[in-house]
Amino acid sequence: MQFLRFMNRRKIGGVMVVSAIAAAMAVVLPAAAVAQDSSAETNMFRGDRPEISVTVRDSGGAEIATPATVKIYRSGVPTDQGQTRKGRVFFMLASTGEYTVQVSATGYESSQKDIAIPVALKTEVEFSLKRKAEANETTGVPAGPVLAPKAKEAFEKGLQALSAGNIKDAQKYSGEAMNLAPGHPDVLYLQGVVDLNLRNFADAQDVLEKATQVDPMHARAQAALGMALSDQGKYEEAIPALEKSLELNAGNPNWETQYALAQADYKLEKYPEAAKTAQSALSNSNGKAPEIELLVAQSLVATGKYDEAAQGLRDYLKNHSDRPDAAKAKRWLDRLVADGKVAKN
Repeated sequence: MQFLRFMNRRKIGGVMVVSAIAAAMAVVLPAAAVAQDSSAETNMFRGDRPEISVTVRDSGGAEIATPATVKIYRSGVPTDQGQTRKGRVFFMLASTGEYTVQVSATGYESSQKDIAIPVALKTEVEFSLKRKAEANETTGVPAGPVLAPKAKEAFEKGLQALSAGNIKDAQKYSGEAMNLAPGHPDVLYLQGVVDLNLRNFADAQDVLEKATQVDPMHARAQAALGMALSDQGKYEEAIPALEKSLELNAGNPNWETQYALAQADYKLEKYPEAAKTAQSALSNSNGKAPEIELLVAQSLVATGKYDEAAQGLRDYLKNHSDRPDAAKAKRWLDRLVADGKVAKN
């Protein structure tokens, strides 16, 4: 997902965001009963509460010997979890409705199923897990929260609307997605980006903080949160979120996030860090955002590297004289010459 900051514009996740450059809120998850193994079924009074009994088998049909982690989601929000014993685990749910059951186990591929429970009766769910070709994990690795089909459709339509610059439709679809899956990190991320487009920076901070609390590994939400904080002048708070996003994408650093981090560093007078990160952003952008060169020049001047700054400004004027910031670059270069920092060329 991308950030592009120029003339108060940038991209997040391939969609344009217009912005100027929010107290952590705890995510309250629905209450749920503790999962029970199958031996507890006969000892529990169900009353009018629905049940799910999960059986996990291997590909040969035998109940899996390895303890499997089973998670129950409703509208993308985790409501309960437990581990199998002798291949089985039992849950009592708070209410009827549509649920997603997700299973993971060491050495096996994860699996999930959508289950509709219209009445307060017991529902049997069986899984047959396929063993991984290379199974050297020490613990099961469950997948992230899943979106039900309708919520996923609204989420994707919201992203498409933002990509097309249609904020009205983006608001509509993000609202639908929030109604269907209000605790899902992707949906919260979408709402946060919509709020950024609307310049509702505090609202954006609120929902993006929720997204990163539900899923701290959500790189796009971390980056968007960093920008929401920067837009409010909260640079000290923004930097950890931006750095976390880059850490999560260490193998393929996002240049827009690097650019945003460099801007925050510069605002906090961390000039060497700003120069280094801005140079990396400029290189990784592959010419998509030449205006980053101006931030590089500013940071280099602040660290006393006048010749390098001047060369960058000259390159910018040579290659991008038609851009709006060309006049600014010329003024900066002329000032360096007038102050005797660099020779006139």
